[in-house]
Amino acid sequence: MSGITHSTALWYASRATGVVSLLLLTGVTLLGVLVNRQGRLPGLPRFAVTGLHRNLSLLAVAFVAVHVVTAVLDPYVTIGLTAIVIPFSSPYKPLWLGVGAISLDLVLALILTSLARGRISRRLWRALHWLAYLAWGSALLHSLTSSTDLHSGVLLYLAVGCAVAVAGAVIWRIAQAGRDVPVEERAAATLDMMAPRSVRPPGRRGPREHIR
Repeated sequence: MSGITHSTALWYASRATGVVSLLLLTGVTLLGVLVNRQGRLPGLPRFAVTGLHRNLSLLAVAFVAVHVVTAVLDPYVTIGLTAIVIPFSSPYKPLWLGVGAISLDLVLALILTSLARGRISRRLWRALHWLAYLAWGSALLHSLTSSTDLHSGVLLYLAVGCAVAVAGAVIWRIAQAGRDVPVEERAAATLDMMAPRSVRPPGRRGPREHIR
């Protein structure tokens, strides 16, 4: 069995960071689904949830960046620089690398809108951050199709586990929305509960929270 050599280091680095990126994006997505209206998780204060979500997101972005750079630099395949952000323009596996580029573009859009959170309306911010679910789905599809690493063995079980975890979280969220909510209002309640929410620092209240 051959180990990591100078010629294969980028290949291994690209795939390893891709797997870690998928796990981190799954964690960020799970937090987005499971956090309640007050920005809390059972047993955790709001500031801890906010910090966990922010740190996981930043870590995911860092690993995605390394994954992309090592994939482009890897001499084993030819992936042009434009293929990083322009979907389906890569000469190598254009469809499945294009799906990965879509996920990256969506992540970049989420980062930019988060940085501009104070300059855009809350409604627009929430609408744009629904893209987080599409970004995760595209990342999962890209992971399963762009290489054979996740086609069998432990990595396949890992990818399936990510999908099952997110699906289970969504089902749990829908069940939560269905409690004590009239049937005709459940769809709207579910969407409202799963929608991304802006997070205010602890101790600060929105204008309506001052009104009793």
